[in-house]
Amino acid sequence: MTLAVIYSRGRSGIEAPLVTVEVHVANGLPSMSIVGLPETAVKESKDRVRGAILNSRFEFPAQRITVNLAPADLPKEGGRFDLAIALGILAASGQLPCTNLNHYECVGELSLGGELRPISGVLPIAIQVRNHNRKLILPKDNVAEAALVKGIELVPSVHLLEICAHLSGRQVIEPDYPAIQPMPEADIDFADVHGQYHVKRAFEVAAAGAHNLLMLGPPGTGKSMLAARLPTILPPLTESQAQESAAIASISDQEVNVANWLKPPYRAPHHTASAPALVGGGSNPKPGEISLAHNGTLFLDELPEFDRKVLEVLREPLETGHITISRAARQVDFPARFQLIAAMNPCPCGYLGDSSGRCHCTSEQVIRYRARVSGPLLDRIDMHLDVPRISHEVLRKGSAQGEETSACIKARVVTARNRALARSGKANSALTAKEVKQLCLLTEQGHQLLEQAMDRLGLSHRAYHRILKLARTIADLAGSEHIGVNHLSEAIGYRKLDRRS
Repeated sequence: MTLAVIYSRGRSGIEAPLVTVEVHVANGLPSMSIVGLPETAVKESKDRVRGAILNSRFEFPAQRITVNLAPADLPKEGGRFDLAIALGILAASGQLPCTNLNHYECVGELSLGGELRPISGVLPIAIQVRNHNRKLILPKDNVAEAALVKGIELVPSVHLLEICAHLSGRQVIEPDYPAIQPMPEADIDFADVHGQYHVKRAFEVAAAGAHNLLMLGPPGTGKSMLAARLPTILPPLTESQAQESAAIASISDQEVNVANWLKPPYRAPHHTASAPALVGGGSNPKPGEISLAHNGTLFLDELPEFDRKVLEVLREPLETGHITISRAARQVDFPARFQLIAAMNPCPCGYLGDSSGRCHCTSEQVIRYRARVSGPLLDRIDMHLDVPRISHEVLRKGSAQGEETSACIKARVVTARNRALARSGKANSALTAKEVKQLCLLTEQGHQLLEQAMDRLGLSHRAYHRILKLARTIADLAGSEHIGVNHLSEAIGYRKLDRRS
């Protein structure tokens, strides 16, 4: 047989489109060409494949070899097609039976000796292979990640010879899935934070409804400490959410936490991060921090220290839950539904309003400092709250009744989140304007209170809807089917930094 067809998978965003590897061996001067929009790493695979075939004691055909990677308009990158090309050459030259190749898809980079090296982005590939009822041949080092997809049949291997023996029926590879030991949780807890009871309450509300939150306070009051403990009270991800988040990490060359993969991701980039690092980019677009935080938390410490242009690119994904990266050659869409937690000082020196009396900033300096965070961005943050310095006595002894643990707070958060999911199928922060109108009903007294707040604070229509979503979450935490005036009053109290336009 002079033509062989092998199935593999490419990469486009977090998707893994099917790539059909067609190998044709014909008479002519010995040569090998790869067509189908291959990038440099793919073009170089001809040398890796030749070395792998010869060193595996097969014959490399001294004929004209043409490799077509279809579809032709999809850019092909990396060494993931090495194995498919090698198997195609062996099948087309009659050294490997072709009877059952259509039941498999294969990915993997080959060494010159024929060993299989791991690749990135295996999880999206495994999901697509499972959906098409095929078996996946892959490097053994990738099997733990691929095994997260239930219902898939894997053929893990370490060498080209092993795969050929399996396909020819001489020695069948039995999948050996590694035992996954749960990793111990980080030794952090909300009980470590003394005092700051209103801030802890705000974090509970934010976790229950997946609301964005901004903390304002002097240095050393526990803002970063509180943010780091938010994941300890968040509900676990569903399997589909976990697969989405793990797929993004996989294509970004990030390590996938296979032991605790249902744990929501937590990302905390430094304030020197560029716009492409934060939202994604590059000539071959890759996900940024907001996508790596998908279904989890993005913590931005020292918010005004981020470049203003960097912060402004957060506006659209905060509203839509995804980011579209457009380049001249291609356009890629990445999911980015994250919970934003931010922290900032009240003034350039950080001590405005602090009991220490150390602040000497002028009002103009304070206004200029806070203006680094634009009004439209603040408008998209549901909760703004002060984090004051606690007394020496509270710092030394904590609460007389003892500090509440993350486990206790998480139990209430999970109950409230389940109420929201049963009602609308989503967290309250993700409700649409139509759903807000249907599910966040107020009494006449509540309407009057909210309209009065809008007039006095100069709230936008967006802030109006965010207050209603916040009040809905507070009512869920209280176990109430209806939004009361007390729930609405607490929600309005979390809008500290709203400005009149």
